[in-house]
Amino acid sequence: MSARENVLAKLRRATGASANDSERRATVASRLSDAPKGVIPDRANLPKDGKIELFCAMAAQFGATMTRVDSYTDVPAEVSAYLRARNLPSEVRMGADKRLEKAKWSSEKNLEVRRGASDGGDLTGVSHATAGIAETGTLAMLSGPDNPTTINFLPEHHIVVLKASDIKGDMESVWAMVRKAKGKGEMPRALNLVTGPSRSGDIEQTIILGAHGPRALHIVIVN
Repeated sequence: MSARENVLAKLRRATGASANDSERRATVASRLSDAPKGVIPDRANLPKDGKIELFCAMAAQFGATMTRVDSYTDVPAEVSAYLRARNLPSEVRMGADKRLEKAKWSSEKNLEVRRGASDGGDLTGVSHATAGIAETGTLAMLSGPDNPTTINFLPEHHIVVLKASDIKGDMESVWAMVRKAKGKGEMPRALNLVTGPSRSGDIEQTIILGAHGPRALHIVIVN
């Protein structure tokens, strides 16, 4: 008997459970497949346009800037405009997200797009969010080669593209969305929740931007 089996056997003896208790197994399987829902605040229960407005208001409250465009083909021009307005080099770091590929980056002749994970030498990174959470202005970012986690945290400026239809009212809806899209055994290694640019406050509550990540977060919402 292995150490694991020995521990489980002791637990069964202590609880009076048998090793082949089908009723207990069915109860556990049912709980895992149909987990009860928590309490969802009314704040998140809004129509589509209301969720977008609340998301924008909350994200702005935490220091993010935003713009809205009609389609993915408008994204490269918006990225270039952001770089020019801040006197940044015309180059960005980006993963292999298929939604971003629709943007036709070649339309911006002076914009250099570097592919793959960031090594810390990039000033600006572009990612695509999985979803937005309206009640807190938070972005949900899945890890993986499509949107490397390094782009979320290493460049000083982070530009995040988000579909308007992916803005959910609450965090629970985002988890349900991810489970439905990925399924058991296919979940990403990490899901990062990003609210505004990186910030930290010392004992006197002096806020410093960029302490642990990007000092600026710009969200491009695609209608």
